[in-house]
Amino acid sequence: MSTKIDETITFECETGNYHTFCPISCVSWLYQKIEDSFFLVVGTKTCGYFLQNALGVMIFAEPRYAMAELEEGDISAHLNDYEELKTLCIRIKKDRDPSVIIWIGTCTTEIIKMDLEGMAPKLEYEIGVPILVARANGLDYAFTQGEDTVLAVMAHRCPEQEFPIGESKETKTKTKLLPFPLLKENKLVEYANHPPLVIFGSLPSNLVSQLDTELRRQFIKVSGWLPAQRYADLPSLGDGVYVCGVNPFLSRTATTLIRRKKCELIVAPFPIGPDGTRAWIERICPVFGIEAQSLEEREERIWESLKDYLDLVRGKSVFFMGDNLLEISLARFLIRCGMIVYEIGIPYMDKRYQAAELALLKDTCIRMCIPIPRIVEKPDNSNQIRRMRELQPDLAITGMAHANPLGARGIGTKWSVEFTFAQIHGFANARDVLELVTRPLRRNENLDNLDRTTLVRNNNEFYTSTPMY
Repeated sequence: MSTKIDETITFECETGNYHTFCPISCVSWLYQKIEDSFFLVVGTKTCGYFLQNALGVMIFAEPRYAMAELEEGDISAHLNDYEELKTLCIRIKKDRDPSVIIWIGTCTTEIIKMDLEGMAPKLEYEIGVPILVARANGLDYAFTQGEDTVLAVMAHRCPEQEFPIGESKETKTKTKLLPFPLLKENKLVEYANHPPLVIFGSLPSNLVSQLDTELRRQFIKVSGWLPAQRYADLPSLGDGVYVCGVNPFLSRTATTLIRRKKCELIVAPFPIGPDGTRAWIERICPVFGIEAQSLEEREERIWESLKDYLDLVRGKSVFFMGDNLLEISLARFLIRCGMIVYEIGIPYMDKRYQAAELALLKDTCIRMCIPIPRIVEKPDNSNQIRRMRELQPDLAITGMAHANPLGARGIGTKWSVEFTFAQIHGFANARDVLELVTRPLRRNENLDNLDRTTLVRNNNEFYTSTPMY
């Protein structure tokens, strides 16, 4: 089954078996981002083992997340779920005093129909701590969608945006430059008088500051981020508030902001790579009647600084097996760097939310004079391996399950999960993306003069091989 957009971008759907992490892994970065939160994962021993191995922190080390382990009595309904969770939450409040407790429902809670949403409001009233319920379970397509689920639930708790009396949405869209009390180089920085802008997506604090600064240079003030570092600092949402995402796996959050909170979504490419960051800013500026300034020169300076990496990747081929929903954005950036993308596998594709990213992918391919790669949704890994055997790409960006087997067959591999945890957003971090991409390519070049059977160089110097991931 295949469909075409603009007769150029071809989508295929294989509905096969693919491998990805469980979405409860979102706890690993969200508990660090929301500093006054506590995450309680309601699941089985398997969930606990996964969190211990994936996060590298033992549960009994008492970080700001924990397991509410379901036992046989819970599953057979012999125990009172409410009383069990109440005991745990009272202990959490006493030991950690969080501003919010977030229950993460797993596959088991879905199967046994545990009514977490029904219990949470009553328990929240009893203990006096907000309790959110996020069903970040293995029924999603990719592990990054766990964050999407948590942010969609958190959006419901954001306060309503209130405009001053006599001021409507239309009057706020008139652009004026007003002084804002922020000193920069002994000058008063000015912001345009525009409607509130909220950015959604979890990024480290330094990346938040970088993107805030980029928009400040265009006289745009960011009213808030979802999620905020503290639960009490959640941004105000409502009619007249504009929202824009920074990650391609947040389609559920975008839908919630539009339908439930009545916000206006700015559909933009995602700020990954200098080309994506420039396009992201250029999509935001016209919404507020502002003309973007000096972006072309800034992008060119970044490309010039990446010349040493571009020489390494130019003409190399890459194959995306699909894992974290960042594939379209990364493929677009690597094509702009001069690489050839054979295939973009992606577990799930929301064509409306990623419409601007797809358009930029198409324009980038036309600019670089290369065919637009095929996009395969829910790819069958067995079919992909057969295609890779024929194409013999220089690099495969894949999940952990296939990295070593592909490496043993002479294909350079890179774990896709590394791009999830690396800082890849904004102008300044394009070098970090290329560092990840070129590492296996450089390693393979070093192995060119190596006999893979004897692990001895041609000049008889012994060499110790390194893992191929």
